[in-house]
Amino acid sequence: MVFNTGAALLDAVVLAMISHEPEGTYGYKITQEVRQVIEISESVLYSVLRRLQKDECLEAYDMECAGRNRRYYKITEKGRTQLNPYISEWYRYSAKLNGIFEGCLRNG
Repeated sequence: MVFNTGAALLDAVVLAMISHEPEGTYGYKITQEVRQVIEISESVLYSVLRRLQKDECLEAYDMECAGRNRRYYKITEKGRTQLNPYISEWYRYSAKLNGIFEGCLRNG
């Protein structure tokens, strides 16, 4: 992707992905899903997960899977509260950008 991905967008994407998993989801799966959409290193994504956990937007717990522990992340109520303005802002922002691009395509 050629566009800059700021911290707020990464936070929004990670919170949104995790919010769709009621029991939470594990770190590797999160990184793989985000990387399908945004070019970003695993180390950056894990730092986002740690920061969101530190900010109490996510809670983490370990669960055994095939003899190994997996770290799972689940969105908290504070995380849902943080996600709502991100979603609203995203729809406003993307609508404006779509209008610009569609206007350019129609006029250019």
